Parts: sequence; structure tokens; C-alpha cells
Amino acid sequence: MYSKEMPFDPQEISQRDFTSEFEFQSSRSSGPGGQNVNKVETRVSLKFSIPESILLNEPEKDRLMAKCKNRLNAENVLSIHSEKHRSQLRNKEETIAAFRKLIVAAFTDPKPRKKSKPSKAAIRKRLDDKKRHSDKKSSRRPPEY
Repeated sequence: MYSKEMPFDPQEISQRDFTSEFEFQSSRSSGPGGQNVNKVETRVSLKFSIPESILLNEPEKDRLMAKCKNRLNAENVLSIHSEKHRSQLRNKEETIAAFRKLIVAAFTDPKPRKKSKPSKAAIRKRLDDKKRHSDKKSSRRPPEY
């Protein structure tokens, strides 16, 4: 797996020119376009093979495969699709933007959780509510003789 010690710069990684490693495929879209969708292939699929990438080093590849494992196929190829627009070019731009966004998300470390505790007023209110609820329930019981 990837190491937590090695910091990654998500902006630098996402700005690399991956276009030579992208493989685009077009197909018929089910999105907007009226009769146009029946004859024009506007849906664009971007495929990016992580193991074959020469722009990513090994720790980066490991991190990307770990973070995007539910989006990879058996050959560790990342696949992104877009059929949002009527134009093939705009869908292509959309897939590239989604890829860059995914790269930034994958290489951004999560914020460390700060431990916190409830205020004294919140604790007091919770206990008062609990006592009130308990009294309400106990008042419904039949009396003891």
C-alpha cells in the first residue's frame, strides 16, 4: 500500500499532462439531444491505465489504486464517462475535468479529527431530557400496592 509519511502535492499531480496516456472512446448517448442521440456518438469514455502510466511513480500509483479501487476494472484501468452535453468535445472536456478532480481528491490527505467533548450545558440538558423522559414513562406504569 501507500505510505502515510510521503506527502503528495495534489495540485502538482493534477496539472501534469496526462493527455498522452488517455484513451478516449465514443458511443451513442442516452442524454439530451432529441433525434441527434440516435445518429451521433456524443458519449465519451476516458480510460486511464494506472500501472502503465509513466507520469506517476510507484507510491503515487499505489495511492491512486487504493483510493479509486471501486472505479477500476480487473486490469486496473480507471474509467470515466460523460454524456451530459450534446457535443462530443464538451463531454471530452468534462471527462478530463472529472479526472483532474478525482486526482486531487485521491491525493489530498483527510483532515485529522479533533477530539471534542460536549459542553457542560449540553450534558446538563441531555440529562434533564433523559430524566423527564424517564418520569413520563414511569408515570404510565400501574401503581405498586
